[in-house]
Amino acid sequence: MTNENTLPGSTAELTGFAALGITGALLKATHNAGFAEPKPIQAQAIPPQMEGRDIFGIAQTGSGKTAAFALPILSKIIALGTKRRPKTARALILAPTRELAVQIEDTIKILAKGAHVSTALVLGGVSRFSQVKKVAPGVDILIATPGRLTDLVREG
Repeated sequence: MTNENTLPGSTAELTGFAALGITGALLKATHNAGFAEPKPIQAQAIPPQMEGRDIFGIAQTGSGKTAAFALPILSKIIALGTKRRPKTARALILAPTRELAVQIEDTIKILAKGAHVSTALVLGGVSRFSQVKKVAPGVDILIATPGRLTDLVREG
């Protein structure tokens, strides 16, 4: 017996993440990425976000914070379908540093594999033109550093 909470060809339910409301392609991606069980920050942060509530989470480096906020965002974006509006983003993630912004995008790409979710990264030190070009058709998730985002908003 299989359903969206089991691996193809398996009768064993995937652990933990299904109970948090993560389903389908995201559930498979968490498994493929080696996420066996939700980490404490994920178990605490995902359910309220899936209900549309805001959260504030603090946890150590390497504790799973990115997945804790990315999985609910991805879940909602997937539910909306693939139609995007030009020059808009469905979700905005601000990161204080270039390095963290790149890390967040890398994690989101792993979690969104096979889900047809688009991301764009906007940060200083890179051509504005190429960043505007990537965002122009519309993007599901925009990951930005505050300085570059402010520059792009001012420029229109």
